[in-house]
Amino acid sequence: MQPISSIFFLIYGITQIFACYAGVDLHFGSLWAWVVIIASFVFRFSLPITIGAFFGAWHVWHWHWVVAGIFAAPGLALLVPGMFLSLTEGVNNRPTK
Repeated sequence: MQPISSIFFLIYGITQIFACYAGVDLHFGSLWAWVVIIASFVFRFSLPITIGAFFGAWHVWHWHWVVAGIFAAPGLALLVPGMFLSLTEGVNNRPTK
């Protein structure tokens, strides 16, 4: 099962890079798209790729902004409900007088 998930994860990452290139190319041009991708690999900082992938999926591929956000940053789909749950547990478990 691990090789299949590894291949899926690799395809997902390559798709995000394509979406990043498309999004940055649309807004800033081809040169800046290459600069963002190369700099992200050199400095091992993936936030520009995430932002570019969001705009690529949203503006170039014409996805709904929620779907584009989940595509670009899928961890947020788990992070936001987890933060809400922890906040509600903190409010519900507060001491009473």
